[in-house]
Amino acid sequence: MSSFTVTRRVEIDAAHRIPDHGSRCRHLHGHRYVVEAACGNPSLQEAGEERGMVLDFGFLKEEMLAVIDAPCDHGLLLSVDDHVMLALLAGGSDRPEAWLEGLRERVAGQGYAEGRDPALGGKLYLVPGPPTAEVLARHWYERLVPRVHARSRGNAALLAVTVWETPNCWARYQP
Repeated sequence: MSSFTVTRRVEIDAAHRIPDHGSRCRHLHGHRYVVEAACGNPSLQEAGEERGMVLDFGFLKEEMLAVIDAPCDHGLLLSVDDHVMLALLAGGSDRPEAWLEGLRERVAGQGYAEGRDPALGGKLYLVPGPPTAEVLARHWYERLVPRVHARSRGNAALLAVTVWETPNCWARYQP
């Protein structure tokens, strides 16, 4: 059986740290992340503006920019369990305990929290686990699935999300 696959990529610059890691990755550092989303369908759409396509590349780009670029580019990606970094950032808040509790509740409820950190004023994006390429690939996959489904009117499926941390190192999440 034949099928078609299309892939779109976006690039972001972001900092992260893996607090439990035994080497230098436990320190705050940055990457030029490349994120690829692959969508597929056994057949091409037969009518409308997407006739002859799996999914319009522009539609996929818009969804990736909303989910990945807007909240994360030039931001700080952290685990909700990174108590050291969050304590430092909370110091810029007039109510640090309430700020931290609000973040934890959002991560528990929706799987992530985004916003601005009070100490630096920059973007902050929290995930439930360590912000490794693997965790980010799964996380962004889970956030993009319903958007791809809705945007394609159920005609395309998100197949995989690949996160490149460096030109030589990448992780792919593909259920």
